Parts: sequence; structure tokens; C-alpha cells
Amino acid sequence: MVPFQALLAYGVAVDAVCPGKKSGDICRTAVHQLSGHQTYSESRGHNFALNATFDEIKASKYDGLFIPGGRAPEYLAMNESVLDLVKSFANTKKPIVAICHGQLILAAADVVRGRRCTAYPAVKPVLVAAGAHWEEPETLASCTIDGNLITGPTYEGNPEFIRLFVKALGGSIVGSGKRILFLCGDFMEDYEVKVPFQSLQALECHVDAVCPKKKAGEKCATAVHDFEGDQTYSEKPGHDFTLNANFESVDVSSYDGLVIPGGRAPEYLALDDDVIKLVQEFMESKKPVASICHGQQILSAAGVLKGKKCTAYPAVKLNVILGGATWLEPEPIDRCFTDGNLVTGAAWPGHPEFISQFMVLLGVHVKF
Repeated sequence: MVPFQALLAYGVAVDAVCPGKKSGDICRTAVHQLSGHQTYSESRGHNFALNATFDEIKASKYDGLFIPGGRAPEYLAMNESVLDLVKSFANTKKPIVAICHGQLILAAADVVRGRRCTAYPAVKPVLVAAGAHWEEPETLASCTIDGNLITGPTYEGNPEFIRLFVKALGGSIVGSGKRILFLCGDFMEDYEVKVPFQSLQALECHVDAVCPKKKAGEKCATAVHDFEGDQTYSEKPGHDFTLNANFESVDVSSYDGLVIPGGRAPEYLALDDDVIKLVQEFMESKKPVASICHGQQILSAAGVLKGKKCTAYPAVKLNVILGGATWLEPEPIDRCFTDGNLVTGAAWPGHPEFISQFMVLLGVHVKF
């Protein structure tokens, strides 16, 4: 999801397809992470909605190909239509990027022979057998580029992975170097922290993530909130998110913007006087602030919504109205709004618009 929504936010047209499925169908995703065992753990992730139909696409219409990891590549590598598609991109020298286990498809399509590439370490034997020159990843965020082929070992490398892909597509980043602060807490929504965090890192911004009463290197648990036919969202465990700065050391004057993820964390962060003071400082200084989903509970508690027009997850409407703001209906749910220095969104499907509007306030964009 991070590369998909990041590229959309940068102004790139992106189609997601799956053999045997049509536009509007769902692919289930998995939460893979290292949890102290000898290999990664797996649990159910978000549902990912496809926006194009595999049988209708033509490689000639696209400028690049992206292959995510997970367990899907194990069976997609057995599909001749998938392999023919990959070979079409390889033959035309268009950029191909693959991450984690996605390189299984590259090996099956015989496009890694004689090429330098990396992957999740367990994929090494297959790549070596397929004739690739294996490059051991120094970290799980390391990426390798060889001509039109870009490979990475895990989602931790998304920022560099996305940045290399943007460059391969002919893009350049304008306005990089901004300093952004993320206000985190336990059981914030998984996508709502990871997607904007890594999307901004890919734009060569310096991004710090802090949480009250936690230090750099500690983790926040996240939640996978999804819409699965019930009257409200469902919740499943998400990825653990590693903080990289200390809340107590934050100097608002050293940052150019603030992001407040949603999920359940804002419910208790809104009760923290130091959090309230921090948010008030950002708003009073007119620095860009982007808040999504339940994040607006914090804005309301901080008293910074008076006279503002904003949206939120519909269940937070009462907080917004009582906070003195004019409620803007998020119809559809991916719609976002900007009012002065404030960007608000209702839920993670709106990330492309959410990130794009925040980029405008920061003065950052991708030029193609």
C-alpha cells in the first residue's frame, strides 16, 4: 500500500491488477514482521481494492512495473500470463521494481540472469539458481539497482525503493529537506502512520516519530482498521512501529510540519497536556498540520478547530462540531480538505489526497 498510495500522491497514475480478478475486487494482505522468532510472523492485514482488470491491461500503456512481496509471488510465479507481462516490461527496458518475495516472479520470468539484485534473504537460493548476482542487503532497508531493475528486501526499504523508482520514471523531487514530526501512540492505525511517514521520507524529508512516555528505538503497537461489511470498522493487530525520536526533546521551532495519524491512539493522547501544548504551538505558528481519521480528537481537545472547516472519520463529527469547526462531509470517504495551514482526512483510503495536499503546504512536489 505504501508505494501505491505514495505514487498516487506524487501525481503518478497507478493501476493495481491481479490475475483472475477484476477492478473493484479485493486482495487480502498480510502483516509480516520480525517478532523475535527465526522467521517472520504473519497475520491478516487490510483488504486491498484493485482498480483495474488484469485481462484488459497492455504493458505498452505503462511506464513501469511494481511487484510487491508477501506470499502472493509464490503462486503468481506459476502464472504464464504474469510471466509474459514481466517479460514485456523487461524487453522494453522499462523500470521494474520488486521487493521482498516479489523477486520470485522475476526469477520465474528469467529476467534476473546476470543482473545484480537483492531480496528477502530466504529468496537468495532461487535468485542464485536463476543466474542472478546476489547482493547481500546490509540492512533490511537496503536496495539494489542494476539498469532498469530495482530490488529491495523488505518494506523497511520503501522510502529508498520509492525514491529510486521515481527517479527511474524521470521524476525529480523539488523542495526536499523539510523536517516533519509525527505524533504517535499505541494502536494508531497501521496505514495511517506508515504510509505518510514513508511517503515523506521518500521525498527526502527528515521525518521524526515521537510518542509521550516513550523513547527513540521503542515501538508503538498499531491497529489494522478496515471496512468489512459491519456497521463500523473492524480491528486487527498491525505492524509494530519503531519511534526514531524522543517526545521530551521536541522543539516545535525546528519542524516545518506536523502529522497526526488516526486509530485509537488519539483517544488517550487527547488527554495529555504536553500533547495539547505541542499541537497548539504548531497551529499558532501557522505551520502545516495534517490530521486524519480520529486524529481530529486531539485537535478538538486542543481548541484549535474554532472557525476551521474540516472533516474526520464520521464517528468523530461530534468532536469536530463541539470543537467549533464547520463539519465537511467526507463524501466519498477518501475526500480530504485544506483550510489554511490545516489538512484533514477521514480515513486511510484518502492518503493520496491527504499526502498531496500536505505536500502543497510544505512546498514539496515531484516534477516529471
